[in-house]
Formats: sequence, C-alpha cells, structure tokens
Amino acid sequence: MYSIKSYHALRAAFAALALAVAFPAHSRADESDEIKQLQAEIKLLEQKLNALEQREQQRESSTVSAAALVPQAQVSAPTPDPAAGKITIDDTGFSFASANGQTFINLHGLVQADTRWFFDNHGIANNNTFVIRRARLIYEGAFDKIFTYQIVPEFGGGGTGTSNAPVIYDANLGIAVDPSLQFKFGKFKAPIGLEMLQNDAVLLFDERSLATDLVPVRDVGAEATGSLFGKTVTYAAGVFNGSADNTYTNNTDGDNNKDFDARLFFAPFVGDDKSPVQGLGFGIAGSQGIQNKTGSLTTGYKTDGQQTFFTYRSTVLPEGSDFRYSPQVNYYYGPFGAQAEYTVSAVTAVVGTTKKELDNKAWQVAAGYVLTGEKESYNGLTPKNNFNWEAGTWGAFEVGARVADLKIDPKAFPLFADPTASASEATSYGLSGNWYLSRAIRISLDLVQTRFDRAPGSKTTSNALIGQDEEAILTRFQVGF
Repeated sequence: MYSIKSYHALRAAFAALALAVAFPAHSRADESDEIKQLQAEIKLLEQKLNALEQREQQRESSTVSAAALVPQAQVSAPTPDPAAGKITIDDTGFSFASANGQTFINLHGLVQADTRWFFDNHGIANNNTFVIRRARLIYEGAFDKIFTYQIVPEFGGGGTGTSNAPVIYDANLGIAVDPSLQFKFGKFKAPIGLEMLQNDAVLLFDERSLATDLVPVRDVGAEATGSLFGKTVTYAAGVFNGSADNTYTNNTDGDNNKDFDARLFFAPFVGDDKSPVQGLGFGIAGSQGIQNKTGSLTTGYKTDGQQTFFTYRSTVLPEGSDFRYSPQVNYYYGPFGAQAEYTVSAVTAVVGTTKKELDNKAWQVAAGYVLTGEKESYNGLTPKNNFNWEAGTWGAFEVGARVADLKIDPKAFPLFADPTASASEATSYGLSGNWYLSRAIRISLDLVQTRFDRAPGSKTTSNALIGQDEEAILTRFQVGF
C-alpha cells in the first residue's frame, strides 16, 4: 500500500500535467476534443487519489489512538498457562482449584445472629436476648476428587447459653471409591434424623423441631454411604461411639460398646422431570447400641426457644440396649415443599437396682411455599433476582408452618424424672417467614407456641416453663456462603 508521501508525489505530477493542458503552446491554441477528454481523466484520477489519501489517514489515526488507550503490558500479555489453577470468589464461598478441578480447597462461612422475645416470660429460665446462634468457618476440599476432608469449628457456642468456647463440630475424611460406595471417617452427623441431616443454613424454621430432640446431633465413627440405580436409592450405614439424644458426642467413648446406625432413602421418580412426584422421597433410619452406665440419656429436650422442658434425674444412668427408628418422608414440587418424620427413642434407664426401658416418641409435619415462585428443595433455594433497591428487585420470600409433638414414656415418672421439673409432653405450633435477599443473605421471623402437659399427679412445679405455654418471636439475620 502506498504511503502518504507517495500520494503527494502523484498529486504533483498530475498537477503539472493539468497546467500543461490548461496553458498549451501557440501550436495548440485551439482546444480539441482530445484535450477535454484528458482533463476529465485527470479530474477523475484526482478524486480517486483524495479518497485513498483520506482512508490511509483514518487507518493510521485509528491505530495510533488504540495503541494510546491500551497499556503496553496488555498489548503484549502472554497466553494464559492452561495448567494454572483457578480461583473463584462468589456468594457460595471461596474456591481454590487445580486446572482440572479435581483438587480444591473451599472456604465457607455461616453466621446466625438471633433474637428471642418471650411473651409473659415471668420466671422463665431464658430472658429476652440477642444471641450468636452459630458462627462457623467451614473448610472442605479434595485431593484428586477421591480423598475429601471437612473441618467445621464453631465459635458461637451453639447458642446453648452454657458455653461460648469454640468447639469442633465436624472433622472427617472421605474416600470416594465410586458414587455407589464412599467412606467417611471422623466426626459428623449421624445418619438418622431427616431434619437433622438438613443443612443448618436452609432450614424452614430457625430451630429444628421436637422430633429432632430424639436423635443425636454429632457422633464419631466410620460410615459407608452411596447412591444406587440412578440416585433413586441412597444408603448410609456406620459404626459409632454412640451419642445420647440431642447431644454432641465426645471425641472418645466411655466404654467398649458401639452403636450401629443406618438409613435407607428412596426417591423413585427423581429422574422424571415431567412427573409431579419427581420430588417425592421416603425412607427409614435407625440405630442400635448398648450402654454401660456411662454418660447420660440426654442433655435435655428443648423447645423452639431453646428452653429445656425435660431432663432425667442426675442419678439416672443408661445401662443395656437402646435403639431408635425413624420413618420419614419429604416432597417438593415447584415452589412447594413438605417434610414429615416420626421418631422413637428407646433407652434402658437404671437408678440403683431399678431398671426400665423407656420409649419416648416424637413427630413433626412442616410445609413451606415460596411466594416469589422459586423452586423449593431439601437443599434450600436461590432467588431469581437478588435484592437491589435501585433495580426494584426484592429477592425471594418464603412462608412455612409446622406442628410437632414429643411425648415422654409415662414410666419415666416419678423415679427417673421429676414430675415437678419436667413436662410429660410438649406440642409446638409455628409459623415462619423467610426473606432471601440473595443466596447468601437471609432474614427470618418465626412465631412459635409450645404447650406442655404435666406428669400425672404433679400439682405443683419447680420449673416455671412447664407451668405456662412458651410463646415467642424468634428472628434471625444470617449470612451463609
């Protein structure tokens, strides 16, 4: 392509030719048709040269402007190394992964800042209060996508009000042989309660139901788990130290006996996207063990407001066999979700020379609906649009209702439990409202009432709680990523 200087030289040559034609010698005094034709050709060539010159100037000007706007480091940036790792930061957490994604470290967090407001709470053990229910850093990862690990320290004290000392809730190693066979070793949730196995950040209500009082919270042991037949069947079975109802197990066992826990769950239509029963699941879970006068039968059964309404006498010890079983079902369809479970916890209690088997029973039924249309699931929901005042989007809104009941074996009174200090039955009713401002931010409000029945023959009570209903407003401000 010609340069600007070349265009100028051509223009000068054509100008000279034009002058020669315009002012001819005396021998060419008369203009002829041939001269007119030459003048027309010269004019046409000048127009073409002007157009070419303008295009060349624009091209060079654009190149200079673009080079001035782009830093030299970006212009000459090297090609990314395909073997380099990947870093992801979003509202699901922080992830540091290898290029193939099979080795990674994930960092998650959960903070739940609650309030509890009790109506007519004269004499009730718990005050109106602000409480850090949970404050966790969650570390999990994998090596070659086969070996996994999880470490979950709790800095909020679990909201129990007894201790704010940090504890380790989960610490375990997993080995994934195949989706149908995976092993887990360490401390984690025992495979029994339907609601207990649900993630703490996605519960329909702030607190789990009375039915969860009859299952262990965490245990230490080894477990085999997996999914079969296109994820229509999942199973879990393991050997554990053994943990009492509603109790976090210690890191060591008090005797040589162990508990066997197992769960079998069916989702027969999980692969049928067009079926209205695609989200139906049902199963049964249970445990069997032997205790030898170590530990306790429970740390106490609690209400939605986390007040203790039943404990055994301090002289009562577990001895002999114990077992649990829990049939359970859940169903999710579009914005609707529901779950129900029934739990029996049978323990052998001993005081002195007196020994009895006590069967405590509980159940719960809960249902939720997403008003903004998002899909409900056992693993929570994600808003279609995050809250944004300027954009006029509000996130997702969910409402729920629950009824639950826990009944103590009448044989527990008065020898194994004090009828003036513990209720024989508790029935709770609750309404919940959840506002998901984003996948990570949630605000909740629960209205709960728990009614108590006294043990036969108890005319007075030393526990102000069971002398009246618990009526409370519970709120939660949560960030979970």
